[in-house]
Amino acid sequence: MKKFTFILLVVVSVLTFTIYVGASTKTLKIAGSPTVQKRIVEPAKRAIEDATGIIVKIRGINAGNGFKELRRGRVPAFISSSPLKSLLEKAGIAGSKRYQEHVIAEEVIVPIVHPSNPVSELTWEQLSAINTGKISNWKDVGGPGMLISVITSQPTAATRTVFQKQVMKMQPYVKTITEVKSTRDKIAMVTNDKGAIGAVSEGFVKMFPDMVKVVKTARISRPLSFITNGDPNPDVKAVIDFLRTPDAKKLYK
Repeated sequence: MKKFTFILLVVVSVLTFTIYVGASTKTLKIAGSPTVQKRIVEPAKRAIEDATGIIVKIRGINAGNGFKELRRGRVPAFISSSPLKSLLEKAGIAGSKRYQEHVIAEEVIVPIVHPSNPVSELTWEQLSAINTGKISNWKDVGGPGMLISVITSQPTAATRTVFQKQVMKMQPYVKTITEVKSTRDKIAMVTNDKGAIGAVSEGFVKMFPDMVKVVKTARISRPLSFITNGDPNPDVKAVIDFLRTPDAKKLYK
């Protein structure tokens, strides 16, 4: 009898533990901007789990591809470093009221060059001329006699979309651009090419100090957000609400 009681208690304890873990731990799968992934969600990941009981799994596939995943119903939300309005325009559904933008923070985009480049400041007009190919040598903007290498993201990347819209007024990039898959790759290429220029999240530059030089220009900013198709589901809302708290902001500032 005692043995039976002991076994019964063990079974009940195991079942109780299993039910407790299952009830208190959920997995939320999202996709989208590597900037939001690295700057906000990943630094706060442990705190999100502790506060909400939700484990967030992210695929950093850029904002444009994240939007495609949402529209196909593969994720309940995607993370974006591009304004919703721009994404809707690019997708050919400008004015759609189906989608909601839940802004978590604002991010600044900065032009970067090789540390040895003496150019320290550029206007938006000069940046536009460089990226469109109208200016192709650094000597034309006060630098050395050296050809300019323009490094940018893939067409679906939010950083490229925002920069092209705000600074270049939607003019096409020079045909000789080098497209990279990630911000890390962009920073690496600018680090190794004395004639290179790119544009990245200011937060990434802080993560890799001294590898590149930031060129001063007028402020280029964008929202970092979660975007949903209609109202966010309870899990997405819980994560968004937590990321907006003062405690969470200390983790990703």
